[in-house]
This record gives sequence, structure tokens and C-alpha cells, in this order.
Amino acid sequence: MNNHEPGTPAGVPARLPAADQVPADASAATSVGRLAATVERLRREVRAAQAEAEGRALIEVAKGILVERLSCGPAQAARQLAELAEQAQVTPLEFAVDVINQAARDRVAEVTEAFLSVAADPSGPVEESAAVRLRAAESGVLAAPDTQAMADSLLEHALRPLGAVAVAIWSAGPDGSLTLAGSGGFPPGEAARWRYVPPDVVTVARRGLTEPDGQWLTSLADSGLPTIGRREYGDGARIAVPAGTGGRIHGVLEIAWPKPEAPLPRPVLRQVEALAELCAHTLETLAPPPGTDPEPALLPDVVELMDLADGLHDPALVLVPHLDDDGRLVDFRIEHVNSRFLDPAGRPRAVVGGALLLEAYPMAAGTGELFQRVERVYATGEPFRARRMRLTALVDEVPLSAVADISVSRHGSAVLLIWRIEDETARLASLLQHAQRLGRIGGFEENLLTGEITWNGQLFSLYGHAPTSPPVALQDLPAHAHPDDAVTLRRFLRTVLHQRRPGSAAFRLQRPDGVTRHIRVVAEPVLDTDGQLLGVRGAYQDISAQHWTEVALAVTRDQLAHTEQQALERNRLTLQLQHAIMPPAQAPLRMPGLQVAVRYRPAETEHLVGGDWYDAVVLPSGLVLLCVGDVAGHGIEAATSMVVLRNALRGLAVTGAGPAQLLSWLNIVAHHLTGAVTATAVCGLYDSERRTLRWARAGHLPPVLVREADATALPTVRGLLLGAVPEAGYEETEMQLAEGDTLLMYTDGLIERRDRSVEESLTHLLDTASAAPSTLDQQLDRLLTYSKSDTDDDTCIVGIRVV
Repeated sequence: MNNHEPGTPAGVPARLPAADQVPADASAATSVGRLAATVERLRREVRAAQAEAEGRALIEVAKGILVERLSCGPAQAARQLAELAEQAQVTPLEFAVDVINQAARDRVAEVTEAFLSVAADPSGPVEESAAVRLRAAESGVLAAPDTQAMADSLLEHALRPLGAVAVAIWSAGPDGSLTLAGSGGFPPGEAARWRYVPPDVVTVARRGLTEPDGQWLTSLADSGLPTIGRREYGDGARIAVPAGTGGRIHGVLEIAWPKPEAPLPRPVLRQVEALAELCAHTLETLAPPPGTDPEPALLPDVVELMDLADGLHDPALVLVPHLDDDGRLVDFRIEHVNSRFLDPAGRPRAVVGGALLLEAYPMAAGTGELFQRVERVYATGEPFRARRMRLTALVDEVPLSAVADISVSRHGSAVLLIWRIEDETARLASLLQHAQRLGRIGGFEENLLTGEITWNGQLFSLYGHAPTSPPVALQDLPAHAHPDDAVTLRRFLRTVLHQRRPGSAAFRLQRPDGVTRHIRVVAEPVLDTDGQLLGVRGAYQDISAQHWTEVALAVTRDQLAHTEQQALERNRLTLQLQHAIMPPAQAPLRMPGLQVAVRYRPAETEHLVGGDWYDAVVLPSGLVLLCVGDVAGHGIEAATSMVVLRNALRGLAVTGAGPAQLLSWLNIVAHHLTGAVTATAVCGLYDSERRTLRWARAGHLPPVLVREADATALPTVRGLLLGAVPEAGYEETEMQLAEGDTLLMYTDGLIERRDRSVEESLTHLLDTASAAPSTLDQQLDRLLTYSKSDTDDDTCIVGIRVV
């Protein structure tokens, strides 16, 4: 029974339900799904047909090779190809590619052999298809009508098996710009946005053009470089490989992956480089230089460059690429030398012109790397400039001091090499003039036989004379100097003119404009072979700035010595005051049920005497006042402020108020009565009958409790440092102590370090305090000994132990 109407495709019912029996949205969804399935099926058929056509093309090429090798007909070559493929247990296409590789011996064959030789599993699917992928891509590129089809073929045949999702082929312009010649895998709108990249815009493709080995980025997030398709593929991996042939780079092949990737293995990179070279051949074929013939004797741009070189005032060479039989750049031929050219080795122009660059200048490939620079300029079009390059980079016969400024630039298909040889004599003369000007030095020479005197321009300026005025003879020098310097100058003249020995003197020159300058004169006699005096030569130097600097330094040294003396006196008084209030060693305080010990370590550097303080005293109420504090700053101001706060807290404690109220009152004292100093403090009242401690803090580190070889810092309570605001409230807490407990109060000088945080230093203190010695005094001494502080600050410790 036939359920289909004529002309209806199989699998589609001949009769569809009526419109009133099927919902409208379901009917529409069914139609769209069928249409999408049909489009996808047709797309697969088109891709399969394209692959089949490209495979047939490769098989036909292999047949032609067998016809030539076996001297047989096409039919016999086809049968031979099928039989050999069956014997090798490979597909006819894979065997055809193997035949092509053996016959071609080109870059694709080399890459395939290198890839298979290092493959971990030669029988795997990726290795088996490597040669097929490359040859299929080559066939598709050669058959592509334009660069867009070329990019699609590369992506489909060679790059998708590597996990890539998109490809861009860039053409490099002579000005360094990049033009998108073809792309695949990118949306049309994105390709249109990136159609042209101006010169000097740094992108991934630009890096691939300028880097000798290309640019591989495991993730775009690591570089931050803009590039095509970033919004579609995010921070996926990218590779940009220069596409060049014959030593010249024509563009860049850029490949995109959808996610970050590890660097590709070297064999796979060889495949990518082969594809880039294939793109370069296509770019060169599709975009020949305008106005050029297929095989011109001399390109027009070379002729124009020769005319340009002849108009230069510096030596110039016009270089054209010299390729080997395989089309690889091996050297440059010196096509033209201009009329200004002077060979560094002294050879005639006719000998250099027409020769190869490495033959004429073999040292260019040595340490100077000049040849590599020329290669790079020809490949990328980016000019190269070098200042003061030694000419030994060209020939080794020139002096080591011979230097030149080098300029290399590409113009069309040729390279212009210019060097400007520097005149060493003129350079030294220029350096001498600049040295005399900067050093305010003027030279002179006197002929005592003829009376002729020669001055340079700088000496006229030092004297304040016009250049047309007559020079001053050396023996008339005292008449232009300060009268007090007459004795010094006469001694100088006697040394030079009569004793005929070099001499120097410093004097005050009185110029016609009323300005007095401090001058040093140096002179030496000029003698003949018989020792007779012929003349004198020497120099004057303006040392006024040096003189006044020395005067200022002398005054500064006097002021500094006075200041140092004052500082020493202040430090001495500060130390005396501090030691009078808190001696470094103090006998332990003993009372029933409690041991109290204190330690104070002053700063090692006297000028850093600070405001650290402690106190431990029994109040009239029977409670024990325990406190430590630290006044901000150093010197006598900090020490006096410390005395005020310490004595104020003692007086306030007599009122019987708690620690929080005492710190609140002490804050008022610090803010209003001590010049608005700031300080930190911990204050505690210990009740020996109840073994309780009430305590509060003002911006200070909390006390440390050591109980049964376990040291912990007490929980932090709220409290602002003293003196910061006019009025402040403080939080108070109470804790119960047990027999054998040890409580430690200390200042930050015990733990502060420049290279670590306070938390790390506090952890070290807790570890040190955990290993408690037998006595309280030994424990405090141990804390000072093993302290790792390095700020050279005062340190106070108050320790109490319940017994």
C-alpha cells in the first residue's frame, strides 16, 4: 500500500492533518525544523562534494606521477594506484598524498616527514591525516578563486582538525599597514570592522609580523592585545605566523582557538609554518606589485631608488635580493653605488658594484649582525637606524675608531643602505669646544720672541672683553687682578717665566664691567732644543661657582657642628630624664600572692630616645596599678610628654576609678595639657584577694596570658589612642586569673619588624612566651633576648605572676 503521493519525499506523510487539527505554533515549529534539517543536509553534501573533488584532484596528480614514473597509460596508473593502496592498507587518497610527497620533496613533504618522525603514536588518526590535510589544503588554496575561498579551505582541511575555529590572512602593505585579505570562522560584520589596520597599531597580527618566529599566545588575557574575533572567542589561544617567500614577508597567518591552549608541539608548528608559506605564495600571486612584468630585467622601483641614491650626500648602496634555486634568500646583490660612495677598504666603486653583499663585506654577517638587519628590513619593511656603528662590522681593515651612522630602509623590491662616516678629527675638535664651554675654560698662547698673543673666544668672554680688543699679556696679569692677590701672581709668574716650570694660581679677576670673578690660571713654558724660552701656553678657568660653593659648605659645616652639639646635649638630657623616671633595671615588686617584674630596654641609637613608659604600684585601696604606654615620636618632647602622662595616671588612679574611666581622663590630659600629643596605653587594676584583673586599652596591643605553657593574646577591647580627640570612651573587661598564670604587658618595640606584619611578629612572641622558664625574671629576660624586632625602638615589659 502506497502512503505517499507522487513527488513527495520519502519519510514525509502524503496527507498532513487539517489546519484546525494541529496547533499553529506546532505546525510552524515542524516546518522550521524540517527546513533547518534540509539546509544542514545540503551543507554536508556540499562539504562532502568539495572534499571529494579536492581528493580527486590529488589522486589525479598521483596518477600523473605514476604515468611518468612507470611509463604507462592513465588506466593502468589508476589500477596500480588502487592495488598499491590496498597492499599498504591505506585509502587511495592517503597513498596518493604519499606519492606526491615523495615526488615533490617540497616544504609540505619535509613538514610531513618531520611530524611523523616524532609522533608518539604513528598509527593514530591525527598522524595518518597530517599529509592528507596539508595536501588537501594546498589543493584547495590553489583552486580557490580568491583569498576568502583560500581562508575557508585552510580552515576546513588543515586547521579544524587542530581544534582551531577561525583563521585570518593578512596582507602587509609597504607602509607597515595590514589588510584583511581573507578570513574564515569570523562573522561578516567582525571581518568588515577589521578590514584595515593602520601602521604602528599593535595587534596580535602586528606582533606576528615583527617577531622573527611569530607570536604564540596561550591566552589573549595574558597579552591584552586587540585582534579580530575577540568578542566571539574571548581569551582563547592565538598564533600569528609571518607568511613569507624568498626572504620577504608578504603577510601574516593568524589562527584562533576557542579557549586557552598549551603551546603547540613543534611538528604541528611546522605544519602551520608550511601553511603560512603557502599563503605567502598566494598573496604574492594575487597581488603583484603594480607596473611590474612577469620577469623584468630591472624593476621600475629599483631604477627610481638608484636615482634617489645618486641625489644623496652620503655613501649609499642599492641592494636587490639574491635567491637560490629553491627560491630562498641567501644574499643581496649590490645593484648600484652612488657617486658619494667611499669604500671603507679603499676599493674602487666598480669592484663593489654588482658584487654580492657578503662577498664584498663578509664581516657584515659577523658580530655586527648588519646582514641580519638588512634581511629583517627587507622581510618586514620596518626601517633600521643605528648611531655610531663601528665600520669593523663591514671590513676588518679599518681602524677600530672608525664609526658611522647606518640607515637601512626598503623601497619596493629593493633595499637602500646608507652610512655616514664620522670625521674623528672634527668630532674631537667639537668635543673639545663643548668641554671648554661647559667648563668655562679659555685657552691662550704667547710667542715671547714676536710678542704675538692668541686667545680663543671663551677667554675673551671670561675677561669681559670684546673679541676685537687686544689680548692681555701674561706678565700684565697683576694689573687686572685684586690687589690682595698680587703676591700670589708674582710667585706664579716667577715659576713659569724665570724658573721655566709649569705653574698655577688662583686669583680674583676684576673685569671692566665691575664684576669680580674667581679664576684659576695654569701655564707651562715652551722651550727650544737648547732650553731657551720661546713662549708660554695655558688656560684660564672660571671657578667662581666652585669658590662660592666651598664658602657655603664651610658655613654649613659650622652650622652642622653647632646643631650636632645641640642635639647631643638634648639627647643627654633626655636620657637622664628617662633613666631617672624608669631605670633600665628595677628590683621586682613583691606582695602577697603576686609577683611583679618590669623590664625597660632603651633605644640603641641615642637620637631615637622615645616615650615608652611603664608603671606598677600598689594603690591605697590595696589594688595594684599595672600599665604600659608609648608616646608618639622621639626626643626630649616625647620623653617629657611620657613623664606627664605617667604621673597623671598615678594621681588619677588614687580616686578609685576603673581602668576605662582612668584612660578617658588621661585622654583629656593628652589632648589639652601636653600640646596635643598622641599615645597608646594599656591600664589594669589587679585585685589580689579575688585574683581578678580589670583592664582597658587605648590603641595598644592587648596583654598576653601564659597559662600552663600555652600563651594567648587577650581578646581586643574597644579603645581609641590617647589625644586623638577631645573626649573618648573606652571599653573595660574583667578576667579571672589562676595560680601559676603569668600576664605580660609590653610596648611595640618588643615585636616590630620592617619586613613582616604585626600578626606574624605577635605569633613569634606567643611561641617564645610559651616556653616559660621557672622564674618571672628569667621569662622577661628570655623575651628580650629572643625578640626579633629591628626598628631600634624603646621596649617596656610588665609581667605579673599569680603565686
